[in-house]
Amino acid sequence: MNSNILEKEVQAYIDVHLSSDASKIALAKSPFTKVSSAELANQITAKKKSEKKLPTWFNQALVYYPSALSIEQTSSEDAARFKQTLIQGETLIDITAGFGVDSYFFAQKVKEVYACEINLELSTISAHNAKVLGANNITCIATDGLAFLKTSELKFDTIYVDPARRNNSGKVFKLADCTPNIIEHLDLLLDKSEKIIIKTSPLLDIQAGLQELRNVSEIYIVSIKNECKELLWIIEKDFVGVPHIACVTINGQTKLLSFSLSAIKIKVTPAKITPEGYLYEPDVALMKSGAFDWIAQMFDLHKISAQSHLYFADQVKYKFMGRIFKIMSVMDLNELKKEKHLKGNVIVRNFPDKAESLTKKYKINPSKSDFLIFTQIYSGYIVIKAEILQYY
Repeated sequence: MNSNILEKEVQAYIDVHLSSDASKIALAKSPFTKVSSAELANQITAKKKSEKKLPTWFNQALVYYPSALSIEQTSSEDAARFKQTLIQGETLIDITAGFGVDSYFFAQKVKEVYACEINLELSTISAHNAKVLGANNITCIATDGLAFLKTSELKFDTIYVDPARRNNSGKVFKLADCTPNIIEHLDLLLDKSEKIIIKTSPLLDIQAGLQELRNVSEIYIVSIKNECKELLWIIEKDFVGVPHIACVTINGQTKLLSFSLSAIKIKVTPAKITPEGYLYEPDVALMKSGAFDWIAQMFDLHKISAQSHLYFADQVKYKFMGRIFKIMSVMDLNELKKEKHLKGNVIVRNFPDKAESLTKKYKINPSKSDFLIFTQIYSGYIVIKAEILQYY
């Protein structure tokens, strides 16, 4: 950590050049003797990436930024604020603290936070920023979090861990393949706390995770603006039973829907879609849960087919977690060919062509509020003309 970056003149330079090409700044001569061009470029790039993702940091003076990659990998404020609601008790240890975003929000909920980060520079940066942000109840420790737990006599109300994948190739992975290895050290974690929160990539299959872990009481699927961001596994030392799944959607407001894992087994009979009424497209958090038929039962909707995962009803249900459309008409592909001056945003669900190719094929012009939904029902392919009423 180069403390010269925090000098008034350097900070002013960074703010003035936030819209500049950082790659050109990196190649140019630095106007400062103690701060290199590469350091300036990194601060500019990382701060710019924080503007929407981490507005608390972006709007605070004298924040020191790590590599731009660290900013990309850290939790967003929206996700961290939600995780804050899951914390109970007075003490917490984050054994993979990174840039310290989650630790900062945890510190607003509990009296004392220990933030362990094995990377010395990143830990130093986090400690500096914690003081700048006024989070004086965070103790930053530059060490391996598991090693700290093994040697410390301290116990905590909550342990938080965000294991990193050791192998990034492919989409299927196991928790045992991550660092730190939670499966191997689960007994240690349960000895040090009654409650463990594990953050994983949404790519982790829920059933696969349940096979590796034990004492899982809840699984939170967190979506921000219809993009699945993370899975949160709640492990409680004495929990025995069927876990609950909670789908969380964040887009200006936060919606939460919790149900038993057994809801995935519920089956409903698809119904014939009506040319009038409302169409419902679930948020990705609901889709990730796998409770496709339970969604219909929960919101009193009809499913249009077994595999399309679209729903309809004759009434608007604004509590639904996802997009809602007013159905204007329903047609088959032959009827669509006769249509002229088509306009609308194209959505494809359980359909063999991509949206881009369909847009070109049928010469569909863009629209702000109109949609053309290509999908499949029991009798074949259909196109639903619709107007959007609710976004995610």
